[in-house]
Amino acid sequence: MPIIEVENFAKKYPLPDNKNETFFAVNGVSLHIDKGEIFGILGPNGAGKTTTLEMLEGLVDIDGGHATIDGIDVQSHPFKVKGIIGVQLQANEYFDNLSLVELLTLFGALYSREIDPENLLGKVNLLDKAKAKPANLSGGQKQRFSIACALVNDPKVLFLDEPTTGLDPQAKRNLWDLVTELNNTGMTIVLTTHNMEEAESLCHRIAIMDHGKIVAEGTPQQLILQHAPEPPEAPLHGNLEDVFLALTGHALRD
Repeated sequence: MPIIEVENFAKKYPLPDNKNETFFAVNGVSLHIDKGEIFGILGPNGAGKTTTLEMLEGLVDIDGGHATIDGIDVQSHPFKVKGIIGVQLQANEYFDNLSLVELLTLFGALYSREIDPENLLGKVNLLDKAKAKPANLSGGQKQRFSIACALVNDPKVLFLDEPTTGLDPQAKRNLWDLVTELNNTGMTIVLTTHNMEEAESLCHRIAIMDHGKIVAEGTPQQLILQHAPEPPEAPLHGNLEDVFLALTGHALRD
């Protein structure tokens, strides 16, 4: 049963070199994301994937179409939606003089919730950093802490925007394990990524975007078999990276 329903999403922005004209960053995107699945949105830079997430999260206005999350209209009830979602952004800024425990307590207070910060840090394997400050964390630890912050309101849906960009292989794998563990509790997770291995390993279903539109959607295996089938002279079929390149024609960029 869908927990997220998006119909004909659209978002326009002024052209950088001509403010009198606009272009569609998102143009007619429709999505139906089931409760309890990990859903990935892939696309080259500028494809519209982050903008799509930002409209769902209530961070930017919706210029066309509509969406609901757990039956709540995103545009009509943005604050109600924010109460049931968690958002991990590409970049985060914190109060530098506060520890991780103090920051989580502060974020919990913003939701009028009494939380157990040590429990949250334990979920993301950062309990030993409870008294540390964000500036003292490694890249992977900062990403995991940003997810802990997104969990303070016990969300039904967690949004992750390129969560492993810039991480080393071990930190990336640790974060994949965390995403899987959260999903195993029943949490719906929507993520954007440039990492084809990440999408193939984590996602139950995937939408590939290009130029503001969805150009393909399905399970990783369905997309591989449809767009990167077994070459006649090769023993193995293509992979999800081949699907991405076949559909968008873009080289992968971090």
